[in-house]
Amino acid sequence: MKFKTMAAACCLSIAASGAQAQEVLEMTSAFGKNLPILGTAAVNFTDKINSISESVEFEHFDPGELVPVLEALDAVSSGSVDAAYTTSGYWQGKMDAAGLFAAVPFGPEPGEMLAWMLYDDGLTLMREMYDTNGYNVHVMLCGTYAPETSGWFKEEINTLEDLQGLNMRFFGLGAEVMQKLGVSTSLLAGGDIFPALERGAIDATEFSMPIVDARLGFYNIAKFNYFPGWHQPSTLFELLINKDRWEELDELSQKQIEIACMANITDNFAEGEALNFPAMVENVENRGVTIKQWTPEQLRAFEAAWLEVAAELAEGDEMFAKAWADLQEFREGYKTWGNNIYLPRPWN
Repeated sequence: MKFKTMAAACCLSIAASGAQAQEVLEMTSAFGKNLPILGTAAVNFTDKINSISESVEFEHFDPGELVPVLEALDAVSSGSVDAAYTTSGYWQGKMDAAGLFAAVPFGPEPGEMLAWMLYDDGLTLMREMYDTNGYNVHVMLCGTYAPETSGWFKEEINTLEDLQGLNMRFFGLGAEVMQKLGVSTSLLAGGDIFPALERGAIDATEFSMPIVDARLGFYNIAKFNYFPGWHQPSTLFELLINKDRWEELDELSQKQIEIACMANITDNFAEGEALNFPAMVENVENRGVTIKQWTPEQLRAFEAAWLEVAAELAEGDEMFAKAWADLQEFREGYKTWGNNIYLPRPWN
């Protein structure tokens, strides 16, 4: 009996020491868990890492529970928050190059973007951007999106002149393009957009994919949904971890986090591809939405404005110039593959 008691005490001691050894990281998300795909991606990442690791655990928090969405980078860098699931496009006002690692107007679609980030120089340059700007963070890719819609408008846009004077919520580098075309843009977190539309503070908005935008109810106010999403042919999402906390983790825990993020990228992309066309049908058939396509002439005007923006940013910011040149060089090489291997649309 005494031996059994001692053995039980020993087991309890080992279990207790194991529990004490587990690292718990509080993670704020830029997107509410009520949002399909966009918000559930952070929850799914948390589930993945917590199911495969016994040494590290992530605790998910919705936007605003720990810090406001647009303050997450500073909070993680200072160590007041351990980690954040977000997108670098939110830091466009802090670092001109940030948008290049989130969504590039008229840029790569998901496959090409991941190729540049993971097998060329993209992720290295992204980490250099954070380091040279003094942010104490470790960053990795943790999600990716197919193209988003180009926006929701209260009034039909027949010519580019109709854009002039509009107030619109817009994200990242695409906002710079819209400003070139006479639009007054603002960056609002997801939960702030509908009230702004409702009270007339903004006339239009872009935010995400049809299924996500439907959850936020934009169709109740803005009935014209424009495509294609020229401003976000793909969108990358990042996991930021305070660098001191990251370096405290053992190598196995670090690898498990990286693996969970890579699995999350696959889930995130596939789910978006699967769920958006039913949402588009629902919008048209039951919600009175009109799907509109930008004309080739309008798209050329958007692209011309983007190239002006890119040249100006490259001239004024060394990091932007370096990353932009690298991406262009990669894309030029990628054409040998991309222009030959994929079927043109339409092909028949």
